[in-house]
Amino acid sequence: MTGSESRILESKILGNDQIAREIYCMTLEYEGWESEMKPGQFVNLYLNDKSMILPRPVSICEAEKGKLALVYRIVGKGTEALSSYAPGDIIRVSTPLGNGYDVTDIALRLGTDSSKTIVLAAGGLGVPPMLELAKSLRKAIEPNIKLTAVIGFQDEVFLCEELEQYCDSVLVATDNGSKGFHGNVLELMKAEGDPGDYYLACGPKPMLKAVSDYCVEKNIPIQVSLEERMGCGYGACVGCTCRIKEENDEKVPFKLKKVCKDGPVFRGNEVVWDD
Repeated sequence: MTGSESRILESKILGNDQIAREIYCMTLEYEGWESEMKPGQFVNLYLNDKSMILPRPVSICEAEKGKLALVYRIVGKGTEALSSYAPGDIIRVSTPLGNGYDVTDIALRLGTDSSKTIVLAAGGLGVPPMLELAKSLRKAIEPNIKLTAVIGFQDEVFLCEELEQYCDSVLVATDNGSKGFHGNVLELMKAEGDPGDYYLACGPKPMLKAVSDYCVEKNIPIQVSLEERMGCGYGACVGCTCRIKEENDEKVPFKLKKVCKDGPVFRGNEVVWDD
């Protein structure tokens, strides 16, 4: 949904629970708009504090009938203020923004081949959007196609049980080895030995680059959701640009795209990763 088509709604908070250190899950009343949402999109949250003018973009974790779940980390005054909201409070929230994962492309590429595997690769706050993505994939793909989540954390893990409802397997890596594999997402993928047939990734830029390079080397299709600091969330301020390759134009090797409007999801092989 574009900025011109987006609306700002007043929504009641149903829950705002801490699920890990400095990580919270906010559940909102969201009647009527959840059906238009695509996995990988985000919403803007507008704080009631007038001194905080800019909205806070938060990826959609899960959409159910009449409800929306958003997972965020406390990183500054804005998100710290969000963590103080209680059930019953009212907050302004946008309708879904950005371009999400192309689930149709995945279903068409893999067809009915039950030997195929889709890999969801995510790290940190890139994990929450994988829940709605896994749900959407289960509805769109053949039931025998395998769905594997490979997720990485610093130490504390979250949303594993929720992902297990939709994935055939959930593989966990932690930087300190406190749970699961001792290492990062790419190292865990390589340790498993099975590269998968289609990758969908979300997380910190170094992780996305590493996983994307791995897939490009093996000629495996991959979609990535980029993380950038956003000002408006609608594409007006041009504060969250990224470079996307132009394959058919030798004079212009890349174009600047807006992560909030053209993305946040792009083909991994099209992203210019080097700064």
